[in-house]
Amino acid sequence: MKAAPLVALVGNPNAGKSSLFNALTGARQKVANYPGVTVERRSGRLVLGDGRPVELVDLPGTYSLHPASPDEAVTRDVVIGRQQGEQPPAALVIVVDASNLDHHLRFAIELIGLGLPTVVALNMVDLAARDGLTIDAGRLSALLGVPVVETVAVRRRGLDDLRAEVERLVERDQAHVVTVPPEDPGVAARARLVARDAIQSERAGRHVTRAIDGLVLSPFAGPLILAAILFVMFQAVFAWSEAPIGWIEGGMELLAGAVSSFLPDGFLRNLLVEGVINGVGSVVVFLPQILILFLFILVLEAAGYMARAAFMMDRLMAGVGLSGRAFIPLLSSFACAIPGIMATRTIDNPRDRLTTILIAPLMTCSARLPVYTLIIAAFIPARSVGPGIGLQGLVLFGLYVVGIVGAMLAALLIRRTVARGAAGGFMMELPKYQLPRLGDLALGLWQRAWMFLRRAGTIIMFSTVLLWLLASFPRVPEGSPMTQSEYSVAGRIASGIEHVVRPIGFNHEIALALIPAMAAREVAVSAIATVYAIDAPDEETATLALGERLAGRWSLPTALAFLMWFVFAPQCISTIAVTRRETNGWKWPTFMVVYLFGLAYLAAGATYWSAVALGL
Repeated sequence: MKAAPLVALVGNPNAGKSSLFNALTGARQKVANYPGVTVERRSGRLVLGDGRPVELVDLPGTYSLHPASPDEAVTRDVVIGRQQGEQPPAALVIVVDASNLDHHLRFAIELIGLGLPTVVALNMVDLAARDGLTIDAGRLSALLGVPVVETVAVRRRGLDDLRAEVERLVERDQAHVVTVPPEDPGVAARARLVARDAIQSERAGRHVTRAIDGLVLSPFAGPLILAAILFVMFQAVFAWSEAPIGWIEGGMELLAGAVSSFLPDGFLRNLLVEGVINGVGSVVVFLPQILILFLFILVLEAAGYMARAAFMMDRLMAGVGLSGRAFIPLLSSFACAIPGIMATRTIDNPRDRLTTILIAPLMTCSARLPVYTLIIAAFIPARSVGPGIGLQGLVLFGLYVVGIVGAMLAALLIRRTVARGAAGGFMMELPKYQLPRLGDLALGLWQRAWMFLRRAGTIIMFSTVLLWLLASFPRVPEGSPMTQSEYSVAGRIASGIEHVVRPIGFNHEIALALIPAMAAREVAVSAIATVYAIDAPDEETATLALGERLAGRWSLPTALAFLMWFVFAPQCISTIAVTRRETNGWKWPTFMVVYLFGLAYLAAGATYWSAVALGL
């Protein structure tokens, strides 16, 4: 069967490619990596008007066919057919921002010069009109020598016309031999001339964007606005999630009750109730908080604020030897360190890139959120400390701040020791402000929820069930003063670890949870829940909420030390593995693990002994 034609979606960053890709493919998407590199490949099925499918691939945004980063190299290789196992695309869809025409046309002219069947998607024409720009698409098409289609991806305008042009282009069933010509210093001047001829009218000022930028990019007001946004986000994580968390907890209780009533007492019932439902359910219950966090990130990114935050942070980054280009990978690491580390491929300075990789795990990823919110809910009172300010949200905000400050200090030391050298430059195009599209937000949240649930159903479930088996056997003899979790195989392993972590205030249960938590940080929660379920003396204790059990068995200094451990500890094998791939060896992952565990131990110990000294 003949493979579907490949159509490449290509253009500058912030041209609206991802929105156009989502609008054209909907849920018919898949995400993988390109062979041999850790650059993400997003592809989807686009159905043409005659019913034929084509494979639409969303290439990384770039400024030139002469790459300065792995991302840009992948874009070039796919376009010219150098990527392993692929021919040049059957057609190119070049996405340009109508409100920044002369800049985006530079890359478009380079691509058109390759001679591939090409259509230009003149995207965000509504924002251009808002800014007083009127562009003659027909004149632009004549100047470029390729069809031009006006689109508004977030409003799904122009998609049928674009699909029709793609259908016409892929009808040419012919092979192409493509080579990249040498850099042309005159392409920028030609782009300006083409843009000037195609623009019919332009209002003198673009007052709204400039007024907003004057505020959010201000050296004084900008950082305060960013801090306020983050503060509101962390308050919302607690305030908005209370009801849905209760619904999930109720559902887990009903499920555990149904299994207990349906199955007789024995191995299978204990495995399902104590290992799967109590263990995995104790992690799944935090899904609403993770989705709230991602909702804020997606909205800020789609609205155009994230790039401005990176631009504003350039001065702070320069103070620790980095550039603002490191901000986006570090910000991505708040979701997960793995895509954050992979996103460093956009940093062309190798020392900046290495430093960013090494500090990315210090950004408080969503996997830490179940640990943080469990301990905060158990030990920090849910009281107000000011109008609209909850103490629990304030503590969560503080943990994120500690992680950020720790990352900046670590970057400063790394850049002055193992990664000495001049910092790289920073150039970033600021996208236009726009309202996020609800469909894109829903798709992004669904993808994140599915990733979390799949992780809960695979890595977390496997680790939890394995821990349950190790903690359940051999059975503690009648009359023994030891608990089941102490007498078991897992308990004996934990007893050895406990000698190392006891000085920083950790107890036997924490020692037992640390090793399985290396698979994924969330496993720490399910591991503790599993251990307490196994040791529960009766059904009443077994049905207590995990936070209530912790509050009755841990001291406040121990809880605070546990939080500080998870601020710094690299409790994630996947992060270590992707660091090895990105740095091509074990040298830097080993360095990262050693220094982060050292920081975690010192921070937890300092917190524990300070809290004890203060009488907490």
